[in-house]
Amino acid sequence: KLCAGRTGQILNLSSLGNDCGINHNTAKAWISVLEASFIIKLLKPFYKNFNKRLIKAPKLYFLDTGLVSFLLGITQADQIFSHPLKGALFETYVYSELLKSRYNKGKTENLYFYRDSKGNEVDIICDNGNTVSQIEIKAGQTITLDHFKGLHYFSKLCDMPLESYLIYGGDKTYFRNNVQVIGWQGISGI
Repeated sequence: KLCAGRTGQILNLSSLGNDCGINHNTAKAWISVLEASFIIKLLKPFYKNFNKRLIKAPKLYFLDTGLVSFLLGITQADQIFSHPLKGALFETYVYSELLKSRYNKGKTENLYFYRDSKGNEVDIICDNGNTVSQIEIKAGQTITLDHFKGLHYFSKLCDMPLESYLIYGGDKTYFRNNVQVIGWQGISGI
């Protein structure tokens, strides 16, 4: 249950261990068991050729949003809309669907995230070898200019050809601010 409350967040093993009453190494061992069992996935940071202070701890994601919802005490679909972890649950769903879509297309995983010490962040970075796709995830059904901030920041850093996506809780697909905005049902198209 303590891992469920951390889905979509940077994993702090010391904090998790303290909350569980175990040490850092034991928490790390149990996390590796959960990952080997395909219950969770640790998303590594992307820090190719950047001279900034970057966050190097992984992000924790559950691969089954039904399981993480159950562990959080969510028993009805409408409870998600008012849940404090609504954004993290949506991000977890999108990440797991992107991962499954890549596997189904025979592609390697190559998914990462970007975050620096100043809080600049892109939820998912997909390293395609000679190109990079950056993906921002927002649970809301409306898009604001602020949602593009991390994408524009990373665009200035990246020296490779770049595709930019914003996946949101709405259902329309369109192009805005040099970013392909995609409703949550269009995830497999990336």
